[in-house]
Amino acid sequence: MEKLIITAAVTGGVTSRKDNPNLPITPDEIAQEVYDCWNAGASIAHIHARENDGSPSQRVELYQEIVSKIRERCDIIINLTTTGWGQSGKEEDRWNHLVSKPEMSTFTPGSMNRKDSVMINHPTFVRKLAEKTNENGVKPEIEIFDFGMIDQAVKLAKQGFLKAPLHFQFVLGVPGGIPANSKNFLHLTESIPQGSTWSIAAVGKDQLPMNLLGIILGGHIRTGLEDNVYYKYRELAKSNAQLVQRLAAYASELNREIATPTDARKILGLK
Repeated sequence: MEKLIITAAVTGGVTSRKDNPNLPITPDEIAQEVYDCWNAGASIAHIHARENDGSPSQRVELYQEIVSKIRERCDIIINLTTTGWGQSGKEEDRWNHLVSKPEMSTFTPGSMNRKDSVMINHPTFVRKLAEKTNENGVKPEIEIFDFGMIDQAVKLAKQGFLKAPLHFQFVLGVPGGIPANSKNFLHLTESIPQGSTWSIAAVGKDQLPMNLLGIILGGHIRTGLEDNVYYKYRELAKSNAQLVQRLAAYASELNREIATPTDARKILGLK
């Protein structure tokens, strides 16, 4: 099997300190948490910026500060969000921060409902986002919240908006999306184009079981407080690094070697 890429989704756009007081929010806190995850075995850091009051932010200068502080500390691959969950304002706000030159960014090819919010990714916007991603030399991480999003991504690739080999991030267990179970997971891995790479993320109590299945099936995995604030039943995680450390230990027991950022760049075809 390939070496295992662990992504640390350290903050997210929904989790709050009411959910877990250890959530990093400021640029310094996020950068330090990413550094700790890198030491624990993570080779990718998935980043959402927050204002000091904890609210989600799209400010370019804030992302630039976070990226700079991370790069001062380590060589982890930086993956910035372009999420559409409950976002308002101009559509270009979702890609303007790519000027900070991350190596990766999220790319969601479709829309979906989630409880009382909507993630809107209109086909016209999706094509624009792909163009901006390509202009900035960023590799898209194609987020799959629903089965139909795979077909949308394949169509975009055929039209030249996405470049092979594609990298997919399956996100299971989000209300309104794909339920987190092994049958759905296997169907996803069998539905993407040959030669693609994939990673698995799941929310809440489903995070650890899906991560373990991802290790066994030879793919890659994502963990972090964005997806799950608990370490185990009724016990809050002390940090993102604690979640990464546990998966690195499980991977070792299952004979999956952990990928360094250099290894991950080779696996994902990053420059």
